[in-house]
Amino acid sequence: MAFQQGGGGFGGRPREMFKAVCADCQKECEVPFRPSGNRPVYCKECFAKRKDSSR
Repeated sequence: MAFQQGGGGFGGRPREMFKAVCADCQKECEVPFRPSGNRPVYCKECFAKRKDSSR
């Protein structure tokens, strides 16, 4: 089975990505959901750091 680079989404469609600003490092990043504004959004690196530190 072949996987498409950068794909992901359901049904073989590429996942729609939305621009956001990381709440920790303030870098612009893309997330696979539309940020609502009432919860912080983290880039991949900061999300991983927070996940590791919560253990």
